[in-house]
Amino acid sequence: MHTGSKGWYVEELKKHGVRYFEGRKIEKFKSHVLANLLDEAKN
Repeated sequence: MHTGSKGWYVEELKKHGVRYFEGRKIEKFKSHVLANLLDEAKN
């Protein structure tokens, strides 16, 4: 898996315990949304 790909963001978010956002699974969102979520999860 490439660093910065959608799958990579999903994997990293799941490591932080994030599986849903706004009532929807994170797999449904585009990668730029996941990047912002990951940034929030790390802080």
